[in-house]
Amino acid sequence: MPFSMSQAVLPALQISLNALSGCLDKAQAHAAAKKYDPAVLLSTRLAPDMFDLKRQVQMACDLANRGGARLAGLEPPRYEDTETTIDELKARIAKTLVFLKTLDAAKIDQSADRELTFPLGPERKGQMKGDDYLNHFVLPNFYFHCTVAYAILRHCGVELGKQDFLGAIPMKMS
Repeated sequence: MPFSMSQAVLPALQISLNALSGCLDKAQAHAAAKKYDPAVLLSTRLAPDMFDLKRQVQMACDLANRGGARLAGLEPPRYEDTETTIDELKARIAKTLVFLKTLDAAKIDQSADRELTFPLGPERKGQMKGDDYLNHFVLPNFYFHCTVAYAILRHCGVELGKQDFLGAIPMKMS
């Protein structure tokens, strides 16, 4: 039986955001153990032309909020990018998780064939049907920013493994 749109998107975003928050917990503990300011982590980037850790987390939250809202037919919430600490980034993740729980699954499910228009930077707009928007824009971009945040932390020596990235995946063991 195929997944509905809401079954495909909501658990994926929630599990990954919780995992990202857990990675930030480990980052904070790592900085404390090594006796350095965790702000160093927030400004770290993998390459000069990539966003730093702080912006990667903000982008992951924005993609979850905006993607979920557009699929549900709502105006996405806007958050100021003012976070300067790991605790503030964790609060942004928590706020995003609260918002995701307010989304109407039935409206998300009805978005598969609906044409969505969304910004692609300050001047351009994209258009896709809801199922393409979810599968070819929201989820790949969301996972990209989560993956880069994880990679930055690993690059900085934070002891993380695949399970930290995957989070608490609901599964049956036999």
